[in-house]
Amino acid sequence: MRPGERKLPHLFKPGRLGRYAAPNLIKYGACCVSNYNTRDGFITPRELARTRVIAGTGCGIITNQGAYPDPKGEGKSYFRQVALYDDKFLPQFEIIARTIHDAGALAIQQILHAGRYGGIDLGYCVQPSVVPQTLPHFRPPREMSRQDIRRCIGEHVDAAKRAVRAGFDGVEVTSFMGYLLASFNSKFTNQRSDEYGGTVENRGRFMRELIDSIKQALPGHPLIVRLNGAELMDQWGGNTEDECFALMRQAAGCGVDMISVTVGWQEAPESSIGRDVPPGYWNRLAIRAKQECPQTLIAYGNRLPDPVMADECLGRGEFDYWEVCRPLLADPELVHKAAEDRLDEVRRCIGSLNCLSRVFRDLPYTCTMNPALGHEVEPEYALTPAAVKKRIMVIGAGPAGMEFATTAAKRGHDVTVYERGSRIGGNLLGYATHDLARPEDLHSVVRHYEVMAAKLGVKLQFNTEANPKFMRSVLHQYDVCVVAAGARVDREAFAHLEGGERIVDALDVAAGRVTAGKRVVVLGANKVGLVVAESLRKRGAEVTLVEPGKRIAEDVMPTFKWRHTSWLEELEIRVLTQTRLERVTAESAIVVDAKGAQTVIPADSVVAAGPRRSNQELFTQFEWMVDELHGCGDVLMPRGLDAAIHEGYRLGVRI
Repeated sequence: MRPGERKLPHLFKPGRLGRYAAPNLIKYGACCVSNYNTRDGFITPRELARTRVIAGTGCGIITNQGAYPDPKGEGKSYFRQVALYDDKFLPQFEIIARTIHDAGALAIQQILHAGRYGGIDLGYCVQPSVVPQTLPHFRPPREMSRQDIRRCIGEHVDAAKRAVRAGFDGVEVTSFMGYLLASFNSKFTNQRSDEYGGTVENRGRFMRELIDSIKQALPGHPLIVRLNGAELMDQWGGNTEDECFALMRQAAGCGVDMISVTVGWQEAPESSIGRDVPPGYWNRLAIRAKQECPQTLIAYGNRLPDPVMADECLGRGEFDYWEVCRPLLADPELVHKAAEDRLDEVRRCIGSLNCLSRVFRDLPYTCTMNPALGHEVEPEYALTPAAVKKRIMVIGAGPAGMEFATTAAKRGHDVTVYERGSRIGGNLLGYATHDLARPEDLHSVVRHYEVMAAKLGVKLQFNTEANPKFMRSVLHQYDVCVVAAGARVDREAFAHLEGGERIVDALDVAAGRVTAGKRVVVLGANKVGLVVAESLRKRGAEVTLVEPGKRIAEDVMPTFKWRHTSWLEELEIRVLTQTRLERVTAESAIVVDAKGAQTVIPADSVVAAGPRRSNQELFTQFEWMVDELHGCGDVLMPRGLDAAIHEGYRLGVRI
């Protein structure tokens, strides 16, 4: 037994699913779809390489991503979603099932008919009733007839049988995110007057017939159903939590082997798994599911990224399996690190939802914290020993510099990081301090680099300003210099304005080097400006945001823009778009809108969050002082954490 397994005895206890034994109580949850595959539903080498990583995560049950079951593609929600409506797809599913089994896990194939969110290639979608879309990018709906319903159930059964023929131990049907099964279950989208609509009992008829048909076709093979514990669709007249649990009881009564408890729809106006949701927030839904369906296995993992917390929940009997998805995207070694008592090394999922942002834009999913995700098939992304060990200096201990430093050190290079501040983190530290969502998630990024730098022998020199004089003092000590000095607010952009010298830097405010007054004007509604404005307002300041562009949050992750909009409304922060600063006085900021109208805003402090300028001067200054000169992160172009980590890694595996 590995040392961490003794500390987490419930997590690593053997389990069962139907007639099958599972080596532990950890279920790899299908993370929507990867979008790594072909437009006609075939699995690619990129997907198979990713499968090998998933199989190696150490989970006792592994769920393969959702395949759509119908030849028309009415169930297809993503351009590159895999298909399982024909035997021609079986050879690659056989490889996936075999890969999972070779790693010692149970293999489950998810069947995903998107319903309301499907028909991506067709120009229409199918659902129980013609309920208009609340999000304009989804397709107009068509109502399913009884014949359509029977055909759809038959297609699910055929897909399930194919999965088992391919070697999977069982199948999972999903209502996750508001897909077809959820559309029938919900009174929002199911407004039928026949036997499939009306009461909760009738709305659950499609689900019960689907479960019964698959179980009859595949006796002895486990069937899992993913069901909402909460839809979060009250605004649209969706199901109450009581109705959600009534539907769970129906599923349990039909003899499903496991219920996977999920939260939310794509259309839900509140977050279910984002960074603004504290870990453990939705646990009550799993607890209730276990109480109401005591004879059915309950899998749960919504916003529950911590193995220690999961082990405690299992110990209290709150659910039966810890279902993990995004934490294993961020760190595929999470389960092994837990078992080996190396949790301090884990790259935590920070809930930035880069994965969903990309999938919802019809792109292959990636992860902010895991630069190799989706690139496992490419040798260029692999960590291999360096052909020549080099002495490398890194300028800047922000995420880009530290990602490069730790990656290069893993390959055998001798790395020293020079940082003008007193600790690792760069501008992320100040940003995290003011974040209203969950500062702890962002601080975990810093802690990860602190731990790994110490374990890998990366040398750190703090309170050191890298400039030409400094470079001359270390000349010829290094083979490579990597500039990761980030970006700054361009104060020169305001130098021509009257009172421009009164403007302070948002990054200085975030870092605590400057204290803002009680009446604050923040220039720039980018993510830095938004976070600083929200934090100052939360602390009692009167805040006005001034943005020269038409929209706010242009550099914010697409799946998180709505959150900032909500906070601005909740905090009653005044926002002026298409407005620029004209001058600053001792008591005010004078701004002008696109029509030339002038507004005087009382202000003790004017804080500039933009424009941002990369600290690129070092490239010119160092050009003739070192053999190799490279850069990564915001020093190349101001962006964010995702680009910083990914570029640091890509450079680290290359040098």
